[in-house]
Amino acid sequence: MRMHIRSGRVPEPRSGNASQNLSAQISTARPSTEEPKMSIDPEPASSVPTVARRSLLRGAAAVGLVVVPGTSLLSACATSGGDSETDGGGGTKSDKNPFGVKEDAALDVVIFPGGYTDKYATDVHEPLYKKAFPKAAIKHEAVTEISTVVQPRLASGTNVPDMINNSGSKLLDFGAMVADKQLADLTDLWDAPSVDDPGKKVRDTVVPGTVERGSFNRKPYVLYYVSTVFGLWYSGKLFSGRGWTQPADWDAFLKQLDDIKKAGITPYGYAGANAAYYQYTVILTHAAKLGGQEVLKNIDNLEDGAWKQDAVKQAATAWAEVGAKYLDKAYEGLKHTDVQLQQNQYKLAYYPSGDWLENEQKKDAPADFTYQLLPIPVKGKLSTKAVRATAAEGYLVPAKAKNKAGGLEYLRQMLSRAGAKGFGELVGSNTVVVGGAEGVTFPPGVTSSTNALKAAGKEVVDFFFDGDYKDIEQECRTATNALMFGRETPDQFCERMQKKADAVKNDKSITKFTR
Repeated sequence: MRMHIRSGRVPEPRSGNASQNLSAQISTARPSTEEPKMSIDPEPASSVPTVARRSLLRGAAAVGLVVVPGTSLLSACATSGGDSETDGGGGTKSDKNPFGVKEDAALDVVIFPGGYTDKYATDVHEPLYKKAFPKAAIKHEAVTEISTVVQPRLASGTNVPDMINNSGSKLLDFGAMVADKQLADLTDLWDAPSVDDPGKKVRDTVVPGTVERGSFNRKPYVLYYVSTVFGLWYSGKLFSGRGWTQPADWDAFLKQLDDIKKAGITPYGYAGANAAYYQYTVILTHAAKLGGQEVLKNIDNLEDGAWKQDAVKQAATAWAEVGAKYLDKAYEGLKHTDVQLQQNQYKLAYYPSGDWLENEQKKDAPADFTYQLLPIPVKGKLSTKAVRATAAEGYLVPAKAKNKAGGLEYLRQMLSRAGAKGFGELVGSNTVVVGGAEGVTFPPGVTSSTNALKAAGKEVVDFFFDGDYKDIEQECRTATNALMFGRETPDQFCERMQKKADAVKNDKSITKFTR
């Protein structure tokens, strides 16, 4: 499973898949980590920084998500880079070495081995770096609990990794790290010459919105690398064999859940132990389809009463009914891998997740399982075709990295055509690199999510509170389980979430972000 969090997806489960033709709505959601919040010195209310960011360009989605190979979505700007310098990482700067990496400087890479595993790093990205710097020794670390293992190293300022893939249920708190100045500014990366064409800046080779997605206070600190689409997943083989088709609306969905239940199959399920993020994504996407993107924008901006909006209450009510009638209560104690395996054994019909699911389950799912995605079957201000799509999988360079130049260069190699294509071929997921998936054949599930994203057009939604405010994200997981497993009413869910959001809003020690 995978989590994206804009300041931090997803729970321990995770992985990410995307479409060959990327959506311009680059957003990111990652579950917050369970580590203690880093302290931030209180500031007067008037000085609490806010950031107007994420004006995500949806044009690519509007025109069918097709990117012409070899073209840039932004105007290309030639970079200077021709003059050599000797500062930076200790090496000589040039178009091929824009950060001045010292050719024999060791590089320490930390990767979260979730649904994507860490083979894309060992088999694709690290070899690309090694090709550019043959004398460099690369230390590769696969770390499941990122915050538990890495945070002490960052805090001590010694043995600091040079590049970190921050993901999973134990990811680092991006917002707190930005406030504590623990992240390197990635402006130099985005302004550097691209690996494939020195006449283009790296920022000109990625889908619009990518840089903004990882920016805080208008400064870029995080590279979100993978494009991801969310929805309800089912087996094409199971459904076709039973004569079940995609429901056209909510009433048809509920009727189908009844039919599935009568067939002796659990109609709907998610893992309460570590994947409540998947379910609150469904609830909030449902709310946005009823009330429009403003519903989520209000939540992200900590607007008064945002969690008590009618659309949120209606969505919570609808899914509480699903939980009461169609959800196996035993799932609350299970982890994502347990529930996903039950679906692969045809014991569970619908499962909420991102399109990394197919890759994550490729060892357990039958070869003819045929993953398919169903957008939340409800309409209001948005149509039933609307989906949540985001850029996920956060990568960062620590401010105190010993080989910071090498960390930046590693990200630049990831953003090359070879880096993107190799990633896609290995894990069946797409990246934010324009044309990076050219020639890659994706499996049925990713093909399905690609088609869903294309059909959504401009109706692509996302939220960011989960990455910006760890406390709210954690509360939402707990509240979602209480709602779905029948311990709290929809009104109590909304009240509980509003109380937590208000507490964060009124805490002057927490940096605020706006969209």
